[in-house]
Amino acid sequence: MRSISDTIERLARARAQAPGATGQTNKLARLADPARNPGQLAGWYQCPDNPASPPALVVVLHGCTQTAAAYDHGSGWSQLAADYGFAVLFPEQSRQNNANLCFNWFQSDDVTRDSGEVLSIREMIATMIAVHGVDPRRVFVTGLSAGGAMANALLASYPEVFTGGAIIAGLPFGVASTVPEAFDRMRGHGIPSSTTLDTKLRDASRHEGPWPTVSVWHGTTDNTVAGANSRAIIDQWRGVHGADVSASQAQLVDGGHALEIWKDASGRDAIEHYRIVGMGHGTPVDATSGYGRPAAHMLDAGISSTVHIARNWGLTPSFERRETAANPDTAHAASQHKEPARPDGIQEVIESALRAAGLMK
Repeated sequence: MRSISDTIERLARARAQAPGATGQTNKLARLADPARNPGQLAGWYQCPDNPASPPALVVVLHGCTQTAAAYDHGSGWSQLAADYGFAVLFPEQSRQNNANLCFNWFQSDDVTRDSGEVLSIREMIATMIAVHGVDPRRVFVTGLSAGGAMANALLASYPEVFTGGAIIAGLPFGVASTVPEAFDRMRGHGIPSSTTLDTKLRDASRHEGPWPTVSVWHGTTDNTVAGANSRAIIDQWRGVHGADVSASQAQLVDGGHALEIWKDASGRDAIEHYRIVGMGHGTPVDATSGYGRPAAHMLDAGISSTVHIARNWGLTPSFERRETAANPDTAHAASQHKEPARPDGIQEVIESALRAAGLMK
């Protein structure tokens, strides 16, 4: 029989090597439990000190086998938030709810408005607004895999709460209600028609608009969640935005990854679809960006989803002009030009703007 000390040592090593584990300190603070927490989730957050105006909020949902801290370290969201003055909230799953730490996106009780896990996250957002002073008009949500599917469930259940959402390697809303159905949908089997997907979205709330924008990210070699799900998510959101399926704009970004954009009826960019060439199942990171680092399910693809998503939401400055793929040479040149990852101060921001305008060399 092994000694107690030997058992403790083995358990410590196992925890250190477990998927999603990190040897780094959690930079996030624990959020006080909301009054209503039927999903029994924990919350972690970070807010800027003494902001001049109410900051925006990004809700970040980790994937299976991950913790809030692990996903933060890999994605770089709290570092980006600290540099640019917005707040982040990381809801966290427990093994009591799901043995693999997956958000329960396939359980009807957890994705129905005003119940389960979606209500717990909605209450955490309310706490961030009431206690920490975030701007209720600028609340966003993103997530990976099961977290991406739960992000989509939040957008569907509470569209009036969110300005935009980003779904990474996720699934459409309302397409599974059992574990076997969840695995089938992940494989791309039995995905409902676009008409049914649209109906599920519209029936999730009584919302009549405006609807949150949606950014969809998926690796072209993802063998865990089939790429058919990314197209299904787009189909689910095209109807409420009045976006024409045949009227997308295409371009190349950051070394040749494909980006499609659909505009809504008013001409606003409403839906994005990033296809990350050669990437498997995970969140795309750029090790040279200064935000995030490669880890389990955090894949160095030469493009930082965190930076692109934040820029699209207007949370970081951008002085680049998007080029379409109508001119491949121009699009490729644009993809090689990256915005500086982290301006050190206001002077650098100003100088970058002047250079972009051709007023400074």
